[in-house]
Amino acid sequence: MSLFNRLRVYLEARAAFTESELETIKATFVPMALRSGEFLQRAGEPARHAAFVAQGCIRMYAIDSSGKEHIVQFAPEDWWLSDSASLMTGTPSQYFIDAIEDSELLLLDPPSHQKLLKEIPGYAAGFQTGLQKHAAAKDRRIINALSTSAEERYLDFVQTYPSIVLRVPQWMVASYLGISPETVSRIRKNLSRK
Repeated sequence: MSLFNRLRVYLEARAAFTESELETIKATFVPMALRSGEFLQRAGEPARHAAFVAQGCIRMYAIDSSGKEHIVQFAPEDWWLSDSASLMTGTPSQYFIDAIEDSELLLLDPPSHQKLLKEIPGYAAGFQTGLQKHAAAKDRRIINALSTSAEERYLDFVQTYPSIVLRVPQWMVASYLGISPETVSRIRKNLSRK
């Protein structure tokens, strides 16, 4: 499946589009290949694009003053990833975005995104739905981090993101969950005994 066809399937599952609208959308996105370990964005630089992942898996993370990574989000196929605050304001991002696997992305800059929102109603409707789902998922993650045990967070992650848990190293899952890799190892061992 071509990169744009992957995006097309994603968009058409959320709204109706004319062929002309799809051609406009196709012309707006810029393809980019990232090899495993390559960066789309580094902390300290303003974010320039939102990325739709057509193939592969990328992640967004921050590094604290002691050098520890804190993964904020994973994005496998058919997911979007961006630092929205930096994109909107043009201020330096606090996040790194890099490829966990060789990845094929479709990039969209803020002016092009605004143009699509104004000109293509289906795109605007799909974007609004996506924002609502993202906000709900973020709220759920905050509540889980504040009120559940490490094992409960791990089980929720496995249930919510089964493809990701199989594709990323254990230490990345631990970073995302805010626990140590040793804790993830212990949880996995305990669960295998049940």
